[in-house]
Amino acid sequence: MSALSQDAHRLALARRLSDEWRAHGLAARPADRPAAEAAVVALYRLIDAPAPEFVWVPSPTAALSIVHDDPHTFPRVHFQGANLPKYPEGWPLAVQLANLVQDLRRGLDRAVGHGVSRGSWWRPLAMPAERALTTGVAIPAIIDMVVGDALYATLHNCVRALIRAESMPTTGGTDGMTWYGQHDAHWIGHYDVYARLGLAQYRRSDAELLALLAELARSTGWWWPGEGRCVMAERPTEVHTEPLPDALNGEVRLHRDDGPAVRFADDTQVHALHGTHVPTWVMTDPSVERIHAERNIEVRRSAIERIGWDTYIAQARLRHIATSGDPGNPGSALHLYDVPRELWSRPARLLLVVNGSVEPDGTHRRYGLSVPAHFDDPVAAAGWTYGLSGEHYARLVRRT
Repeated sequence: MSALSQDAHRLALARRLSDEWRAHGLAARPADRPAAEAAVVALYRLIDAPAPEFVWVPSPTAALSIVHDDPHTFPRVHFQGANLPKYPEGWPLAVQLANLVQDLRRGLDRAVGHGVSRGSWWRPLAMPAERALTTGVAIPAIIDMVVGDALYATLHNCVRALIRAESMPTTGGTDGMTWYGQHDAHWIGHYDVYARLGLAQYRRSDAELLALLAELARSTGWWWPGEGRCVMAERPTEVHTEPLPDALNGEVRLHRDDGPAVRFADDTQVHALHGTHVPTWVMTDPSVERIHAERNIEVRRSAIERIGWDTYIAQARLRHIATSGDPGNPGSALHLYDVPRELWSRPARLLLVVNGSVEPDGTHRRYGLSVPAHFDDPVAAAGWTYGLSGEHYARLVRRT
């Protein structure tokens, strides 16, 4: 078998394994409690701690209510300026486990040839993996794209982040140290695929610890280790997604326009529209008044899209200034509106544009951009958003 054929076989296997890990991260079924508990007991044993009492709850929100009320079992640790004892044996149990995992990831990074810092090597390839393979890109870089980038985009950015924002809106996650169970699959799966493709060989101790964490990612939701007690949260009962626009490797984001995108057994809900975490009112009762009171620009945009741009423009009494074809997006129009001063507390205009990228359902989304109030020409206003003059923007072939 030629080297290219061998790498093509590895790529096909990597895609299948990445799909498996994504499925674990998106699983909406009851946890395998015996498997999860056995893995946690083994982790405690690695730091010479006795097996904990297990407390199972239906959601991360329910878990936090326990963790927050028991600071002795689940001490708050702020690593910036933390005054920890010199030796790990004196650290809180959760910190000892975190140190263990941090050392593991350093060792795994060395084994696969990555730097310790994720940012030093994580540069996504903006091309299909098969084309990258035939153009001579090394197979490890392709695996990083097909597995690492894809799982990180889905499970870390588009799923875990939104559930965390809903569950930990004010604490920032400082109430006890959280392990993300199935959503840790984004990094666990990456290292697992390297080993299963024969591209890396890990020390025995690292391989054993990785296997324990992989078991947790396959068997449970989030969990909080404490002194003699461990809180385990069940996985969601519902997870609704859609493909990311222009996804090359199976990336998805949370989305549901007729109910919660994520639901837990205790009816904890996470609402998401096209990957944006939104409060319940956006889904149930969007209004111009609530939109203008909202400080988060992405939530405002989602709420406007929920009621429709035409309805919003009419109810907000935006005055139409001009319309022009979009030189950067042929076939689409630019619409410029004057915004009443009392809405945004300053003179401004709104440029309504059409996104050049196609959405998963085949449509092109419209979105509004705030531009200075002196613009009367939509093309000049569009150029300003790119740091260009209207004349230069008018000569663009296509906006991306």
